[in-house]
Amino acid sequence: MDDLTGFQRDLLYVIAGADRPSGQDVKGEIEQYYSSEINHGRLYPNLDTIVNKELVEKGQLDRRTNYYALTEDGERAIQDRKEWKALYID
Repeated sequence: MDDLTGFQRDLLYVIAGADRPSGQDVKGEIEQYYSSEINHGRLYPNLDTIVNKELVEKGQLDRRTNYYALTEDGERAIQDRKEWKALYID
């Protein structure tokens, strides 16, 4: 996870906290957190990056909608990050 951007980590956390969210679901959550609109040109390439790093799997809900789900590697990356942060923050 150390090679992810902060935005990519935030996407990973949003996906971890949801049950197979669509890209639009992720977009809505991340826009709330950032308090600004996130365009598709930023969102989807970053989602593809975490999929390509095998932290997230991408599947199809229907012909037009994909879902995203954390992989075991993604879960492990989040756990490792939590443990690392705990060294510095109580």
